[in-house]
Amino acid sequence: MKFFTDLKEFLKSTANDERIPARDKKILLAMIALIISPIDLIPDWIPILGQLDDLVLLSIILDYFFRVLDSRILLSHWPWGMKSYTQVKAMAKLTSFFVPWFVKKKLWKYVGDPY
Repeated sequence: MKFFTDLKEFLKSTANDERIPARDKKILLAMIALIISPIDLIPDWIPILGQLDDLVLLSIILDYFFRVLDSRILLSHWPWGMKSYTQVKAMAKLTSFFVPWFVKKKLWKYVGDPY
């Protein structure tokens, strides 16, 4: 139960961070709602494709947090410690092939710190 409490706090504090563009926050929250919702883009009873839409949405979310967003911003909200951060970051890197570059370019407005 603590994990879900921490996850809720993580999402809440990230949503309140002024360094992240409002448009990016709205898209992330909509994607998270789609994953949690029992209503899917592709129904789960369709073999493989039914689960694939959730995997793609999760991959887009993880890609944003770990490859688009500056790690300093993410770590300022991350409640689980560096070991879990590096493990989830490695998983995000593995799933990033589900997210084409043109999708990232179209979705996200965040531009990282040049330094």
